[in-house]
Amino acid sequence: MRILYLQTFPLWGSGSGTYARYLASEVGKRHQVAIVVPDKRVATHTKLYQVKMPLKVAFTGHPDWPKCALYTQISNYDFLRVYHSYLKAACYAVEDFSPNIIHVHHIFPLTWAARYIKALYRINYVVTVHGSELPTLQKQKRYYSLTVDALRRVKKIIPNSYWTKDWFLDILGEEFREKTRVIAPGVFLERFKPDLNTTSLDKKYNLGGKKVVLFAGKLTRYKGVKYLIKAAKKIPAEVVILGDGPERKDLEKRVKRLKLSNVHFVGHLANKTEVLNRFYSRADVFVAPSVWDEPLGLVILESMACKTPVVVTRKGGIPLAVKEGVNGLFVRPRNASEIVEKVNYLLKNDDLRRKMGERARKIVEKKFSWETIAQKFERIYEKYAVKRNKK
Repeated sequence: MRILYLQTFPLWGSGSGTYARYLASEVGKRHQVAIVVPDKRVATHTKLYQVKMPLKVAFTGHPDWPKCALYTQISNYDFLRVYHSYLKAACYAVEDFSPNIIHVHHIFPLTWAARYIKALYRINYVVTVHGSELPTLQKQKRYYSLTVDALRRVKKIIPNSYWTKDWFLDILGEEFREKTRVIAPGVFLERFKPDLNTTSLDKKYNLGGKKVVLFAGKLTRYKGVKYLIKAAKKIPAEVVILGDGPERKDLEKRVKRLKLSNVHFVGHLANKTEVLNRFYSRADVFVAPSVWDEPLGLVILESMACKTPVVVTRKGGIPLAVKEGVNGLFVRPRNASEIVEKVNYLLKNDDLRRKMGERARKIVEKKFSWETIAQKFERIYEKYAVKRNKK
């Protein structure tokens, strides 16, 4: 089969971009794969068709695009310019690559392009609902009608968690229920390994002999990092924050105002997977204090793969991977005192923390490896693929 992926954002720096890159790389081991994306970095086993955008725009921001606009803010004309660049690149890829099926990431705007391609080329398409697009669709009704039209012609709608599915159906309607099937994201187990040597990190960031509490992700208000910072004063460990985003400056000001010496901003690691892996392995606890309905953060799965127990909010799709007392602990959103309580409980109990980490790795191995996830997608592709002659 030849599968063409359409992705709205770069392949590094965000959950959906990483998801698209990992899925394409795994499927590409067994099939011919190409991806249309506003990125020039090439994923393994994948042919790249770069989108040259007239302006950068995202749903909630993107660390690779620190000054990008938001879909809730841009004018209709600017949206048209952006959409035209995606449509042009997608149509060129169809002509050149001749796919048997198209897989779209996010329910808009690239489903609109897939709808257009289906009408002209008779190529079926499926779509993954990542969740980050849903607040924009709720706020901006101008995107609604064309999205509904595109979804009525899609073969399969694939939310990344049961929470995302319910949220999606609440916004778009029950008519799409029969088309939906939840498939969670995955982790490349061979890339995220536990028990790595982290001496280089200890030396570079002065972490030797200290407990480490880690956060990784986009620094937006939805991630709730300010509550971790508020908790940091009462946590006897180094709090390391990986990532970048529009909230970083405010978060750094908050650290300065609270006179915290144990909080460290490392920044966005881009495609430095090995360094990220070592941080996961070095961390004693991973904290994801999201205040919105997180679809299912890849960073949570990646930290679990590195045998790191997690402290997370019971938001969105997170409970799909985290079980209370098994591989992590839950805290209420916007509750710094609970973060202090749960994190310190784990820091004081080395044996419990080790056992939770072992169970976390086993859960990922059983349910969330990319090999397992990709095979689920491949069965869907095979069902809806159309025959086409490669030029």
